[in-house]
Parts: sequence; structure tokens; C-alpha cells
Amino acid sequence: MFATILDCNGRPLALDRPRIAGILNLTDDSFSGDGLRADVDAAVAQGIAMVEQGADLLDVGGESTRPGAGEVSVEDEIACVVPVIAALVRQVQVPISIDTSKPEVMRAAVEAGAGLINDIFALRREGALDAAAALKVPVCLMHMQGEPRTMQDDPRYDDVVGEVHRFLTDRLFACQLAGIDKKNILVDPGFGFGKTLEHNLALLRVLDRFAEIAPVMAGLSRKGMIGTLTGRKTPADRAAGSAAAALIAVQRGAAIVRVHDVAPTRDALAVWAAVAAGDGTPRKAAAKKASLWDED
Repeated sequence: MFATILDCNGRPLALDRPRIAGILNLTDDSFSGDGLRADVDAAVAQGIAMVEQGADLLDVGGESTRPGAGEVSVEDEIACVVPVIAALVRQVQVPISIDTSKPEVMRAAVEAGAGLINDIFALRREGALDAAAALKVPVCLMHMQGEPRTMQDDPRYDDVVGEVHRFLTDRLFACQLAGIDKKNILVDPGFGFGKTLEHNLALLRVLDRFAEIAPVMAGLSRKGMIGTLTGRKTPADRAAGSAAAALIAVQRGAAIVRVHDVAPTRDALAVWAAVAAGDGTPRKAAAKKASLWDED
């Protein structure tokens, strides 16, 4: 059974309706071209603007995971994300998520006020599982084939949906064995992380299968698949396609969509919610019918 309210370090995140996570990249080499590492004030201002546009959560990252990106040391990553998280906690009321796979960064970020750990390695790095269990904040487990620097070289699967589903189920079990409450776990099939366009589309078509094992966070914003489908070569030009992908993800059961362009995503979801309310098929109602949600 899934919780309808996540306790993100004292800041509640209700999953009673689809939620929007605004992506706040602090790296110089972000694939989407929005890195803000050199300017804490600009990063904080962008986070505040995202909240004003409708973000329910801010996801802060200090290391690029695009193919070919360089390594970032623990010290540099902490120095990058902690000042921004600490400043945002003072100025916005929404939860802050830390996008990292390093246990040291997880600890520093949560101490600064972050309330959710978003890990592309699904807590597989040494010490990450124990750190997350001790910190007692919600976690998002993502699937990735290979390593960020080489994941798109030649991704192959016999059955992408089955393999990703099995991986996430195994990681859910590992987290529970480590002492992480199942109600504090979200999953992410990892669109674009070691996957071709065909793999991504196959996962999106059956996203509801993943929503059966845990609330889903879906991140399709500005990714290469959007560029391929729309012909938009520049990531910043992919807002419309990204909003469409986010809407489809929500229609297929995503609890949270992780986006760069908050306002168009909010508008698309608002229109969908109004229509869904009239035909009796909003996402939560469908989930409750399947007995997937607790009222706590």
C-alpha cells in the first residue's frame, strides 16, 4: 500500500493529485543548457520562480548525468548544492529533493533541509542504502543500464519493460531489507538512461505497470527522445513536447513529473484534470479502484 502523503524532512508532499517537480540543475555541463553552478543567487531565484509557476517540489542536482559528462568530487558536489538548498529552504515552502548518488552528499543535503533523495543509481553505490535508511526521508529509485558516461553507447534489452520492472522490484525489496519503509519509496523507469527511443516509448506506454509497485516519478523533460519525435534539436525548444510527454505520463499513472518547464506543464495538467473530473477518470480515482492508495 502506498502513502498519499510523503514526509519530506518535515515538509509534506501529498500525492492526492499529480505533482510537478521543478528541475534545478547547478552544473556547468547540464544537457538542457540551464546550469547555474556559478551563481547561487540565480539558482535560488530560478527555484522561487518555479514554485511561483506551480512546482510542488524542487529537485536540486550538482552533477551532470548526460552521456560523456565529467566526474564531480564529493567535496565539489556538496559545495555546489548545499548553499542553494539552505537558501531555498528559507525562501520556499515546498519540499526540496537532492539528485545525487553519493551518500556523503545525501547527508549534507538533508542536513541543509532537503527532504527527498533522488538517486539514478537506485542506492546501489557503496554506503548509499545505509545512508538513506538512516536519514529516513523518502527516496526515488531510478533504473539505468550501465554508467551515465557510456549508457547511450549501445543499450540493449531482450524485454525492456520486464527487465526494468524486475530491477525496480528488486531494489524495492533491498530497500525494505535495509529498513526503508515501503511508503517512503518512489520509482522511476529512467527514461533516456541507457535506452533507445523505442525503449522509452515502450516504457511510457505501460507506465501504469510501474505505478502498481510504487508511486512513479517520470522524467522526460527536454530529453533526446522529445527532440527526435519533434525535430527540436535544442533542448530549450522542447517545452511543448515535454509538456505533452508529462501529460501522457500522468495519464498512465505517474504521481510526479520532473520537468524544466513548469508553467506549460502545469497548464497542460490543469486542462486534463478538468476534463478527467468530468468523465470520472482522474488518476487518483483509478488508483483507489485498484486499492493502491492509503488514506493516511
